[in-house]
Amino acid sequence: MQAEPLGRAIFAPLGGIVEIGAVRSTGTWQLAGLSVGDFLAPRQEDLRRLLEGVRVVGRFSVEVMAIADELGYFADHEVSAASLLLWSRGITGVPQPPERLAAPEPVRRMCRIGADLQLTRLLHGLVDAALAAGSEPGEGTAGIAEILRVACGLAEPGRERITPADVHRMWRVAHLPGILHPASDAPEWGKTGCRAYDAELERLL
Repeated sequence: MQAEPLGRAIFAPLGGIVEIGAVRSTGTWQLAGLSVGDFLAPRQEDLRRLLEGVRVVGRFSVEVMAIADELGYFADHEVSAASLLLWSRGITGVPQPPERLAAPEPVRRMCRIGADLQLTRLLHGLVDAALAAGSEPGEGTAGIAEILRVACGLAEPGRERITPADVHRMWRVAHLPGILHPASDAPEWGKTGCRAYDAELERLL
């Protein structure tokens, strides 16, 4: 698989994680006046560690890493209710009238659901990138675990937060059955790799 789609499959959920974290950090569930730039300003070291971890796990080139800046998720911007609806895959539905989507309770639910979904997508993208890069599970898993720790802290700043072990279990039930089913068209090397990464993540986390 080409490196650019692999990079985008990681940077997109990271964008959702950052937006959700920015909303959660206010503690008010209000979107008006919310700034992703303000949220990331004191967290630049976390963001640097996270992106460096992604580069190492995927063995990405400078060109692939530049996609993160091109997408604009880590630049200052506002967060809309429509964006949170996208990250949470519409699971909450759209209330009537639609303007109520930006009310605190729908925003809170979209953030919680979106954090679960996007962290799980992030882990899947990281495993795909590590397999494509030819990294052995024992080599790649430590980096993935550290990325998850940072990402969980960004998605749910505060005392109570989702853990990397939670994300691993969600990823296992959401993605592995379809890949490892006997009728799956996934290549055998991919199935073997996913099983190995699953076992190593369970051991490590």
